[in-house]
Formats: sequence, structure tokens, C-alpha cells
Amino acid sequence: MTLRPVGQIVRAEATSDGAGVRLLRTLGSRQLDHLDPFLLLDEFKSDRPDDYIAGFPDHPHRGFETVTYMLAGTMRHADHRGNTGKLVAGSVQWMTAGRGIVHSEMPEQEDGLMWGFQLWVNLPARDKLCEPRYQEFPPSAVPEVRREDGTRIRVVAGETDGTRGAVTGIATEPLYLDVALPVRARLAHPVRAGHNTCAYVFEGEGHFGETERGPRRAVGPGHLVVFGPGDGVAVWTEASPVRFLLLAARPIGEPVVRYGPFVMNRREEILQAIQDYQAGAFAR
Repeated sequence: MTLRPVGQIVRAEATSDGAGVRLLRTLGSRQLDHLDPFLLLDEFKSDRPDDYIAGFPDHPHRGFETVTYMLAGTMRHADHRGNTGKLVAGSVQWMTAGRGIVHSEMPEQEDGLMWGFQLWVNLPARDKLCEPRYQEFPPSAVPEVRREDGTRIRVVAGETDGTRGAVTGIATEPLYLDVALPVRARLAHPVRAGHNTCAYVFEGEGHFGETERGPRRAVGPGHLVVFGPGDGVAVWTEASPVRFLLLAARPIGEPVVRYGPFVMNRREEILQAIQDYQAGAFAR
């Protein structure tokens, strides 16, 4: 395994989206516009209702996929086709917007902690106008690997120690892991060569990178580690445990043109998406 060095560390920027939900954003920020095929990564975490209660009312998407992964709280998803679902702590929804979805994501609680992530994953040109679909899994359907040293890995997509993730059939062949590493532990995990790879730390502190190919970097919550080339990643802990998302996927290598909730390859396709939405075509 050729371990990847740390190429960049991005500090999350505070922002808001939807009807005023407070977020921390790394991918899709001023520091890192995107990491092909990843377009956006937001963490939402607050026990103050004013930070999340307005939610994400009806809004459209076309041309990419949204991934919602919950750690705490409850959100209700609904779309223009009548599909509904409840996202609770530990659940995941991988939505392929394709040619068009109008949906909402609204809190089903008036107080308490709301905590989770939303990742946007691009689609190749051939799939941008595909039929929309969902892969939605309760906590019990997301496999978890436990190692002898106390490491826990929830496998949303991809594979760990022979255990395949809940989400399958995605064009970019993603790896999406929720990794919890105890104190004084080490994780060396394979990642396909050529796949863009990053890790988002949301608890504790980990030491990322390979000393022979670059300095090992201590990284705490609210930071995204972008790895350089190789076919594996290494993470160590010392006095503190760490919990992070490990993300990797095959880059698409196509032009990215986006306007709000639409992500296409050409400006003309964005204009068509706007026209289709305004004409009500998404609702058919």
C-alpha cells in the first residue's frame, strides 16, 4: 500500500442555507470549490432550534446526487412525486436527482440536538438526465465493522474488511465511511489509486498522512483533509480519539457548470434546467 500524503487542509466556513439553517461548509467553499466528483460537504450541528427549525423547504435539484447522513435528531424528507421518508440518527439517504426532483427536508423536532452531514456528488454527463431514485436506509441497515483495537467503521458505501456498504450502484464508485478511532490506534485503509480522497474530522483529533511522503498533520473538528496520490490512507491517534468521514470516488473529469441547485456540463444546460423548472417540468 502506497500511503497518501496530506495535500491540503481546509477549515470549515460558517454559512447558512435553506431557510436559514446554520452550517459548516468545507467542499463548495471559497477555499475549495470542489474535489471531483464531490461538489459540497456541509455539517449541520446545533441544539438551538433557531439554528435549524426553518429547515429546507421545497427546492429543486438536477444533474447530481445528494447524500444525507444523520448523527442526531430527526428530519422528514418529501418530494413532488409523493415520496416521503424519515431520517433519524444513524440513517442515510442517497438521492440521485437526475433529470429533476423538487423536495423538502424539514426537522421533525422542536428542540434538542440536530446533527448530520450533506454531501453533493456529481453525475457524469450520460447520467445527468436519468430517472430520479433513492437509496434510503435505517440505522440497522448500515453495516458496522468493529476491530480488535476498538476501531468502529460504519460502511455507508464502498467496502471495509470484506463488508460492503448499504449504498450500491453509484456511477463514481464511492467510498463513504464513518470512522471512530480510539486512543493510541492506527488505521491504514486502502483507497483506489486515482480516486480523489478526503477526510472530514468532526470529533477529537487525528494525525493524518505518511511521514515518508510528507509531514504527519494533527487535525481537529471542522477540518477537511485532502489527500495526495496513493492507494491508501493512514490515520493515527495519540491521547485523543478521533471520528471522521472518509470519502473517496472516481473523478469524472468533465466540465462543471452550476447554478444553485443545478449542476450540468454547459451553460446552455443550466438555462434549460431553469426553464424546465419554471415550466413545471420537474413535477411531471
